[in-house]
Amino acid sequence: TFLVKFHWLTNQGVKNFDAKTAEQLAGSDPDYATKDLFDAIEAGNFPSWTMKVQVMPEEDAADFYWNVFDVTKVWPEKDYPLIEVGKMTLNRNPENFFAEVEQVAFSPSHLVPGIEPSEDKMLQGRLFAYPDAHRHRLTGNADQLPINQPKNACRRDYYNRDGVMRYDNRGGEPNYDPSTLPGTPKQAGQKAMQSQLEVCGKSGRYGQTPPNEQDD
Repeated sequence: TFLVKFHWLTNQGVKNFDAKTAEQLAGSDPDYATKDLFDAIEAGNFPSWTMKVQVMPEEDAADFYWNVFDVTKVWPEKDYPLIEVGKMTLNRNPENFFAEVEQVAFSPSHLVPGIEPSEDKMLQGRLFAYPDAHRHRLTGNADQLPINQPKNACRRDYYNRDGVMRYDNRGGEPNYDPSTLPGTPKQAGQKAMQSQLEVCGKSGRYGQTPPNEQDD
């Protein structure tokens, strides 16, 4: 098992306003960043980000310099170099802002086989909070909206059905397995191994100890 830290690195470089200009724009043009992105794409200057990862064997985490799940820390690149995975390019603007932007339901719980969430406390909270907010905002069937549908949206091996704002009609077919009834959806075979978490010690409430008191 490996721990992986994902990085999206801008290919546009990093530029910032000074405090005075930023304050002025906040009042005169609060949508400046969105407009800048829209105009760049419209002009054919497509922005892109390179995706890189750092990979750490799970056993390294036990005696690392600090808590590897601390979101305020970054792993040293000399120990775990960045590995390039690919590039994301935004090459078109939305045709319908509501349908393609306002209704998007991103969530860190949307994972592909082979990738699992870590014990990072902030991530664990967001695994629930993001889709819970989407259920409130877009109903429990938000994943049926075209902008949120996975590529294999026609799959019939999951049990979610009916509810508010359902878009398809599954008729009277059962939505549970095992079942002797014909048409029962069958769970897809396991596509990836699931990791096992080794735990030890006593559970309880403990004060937070600073993970690294060493000199920077």
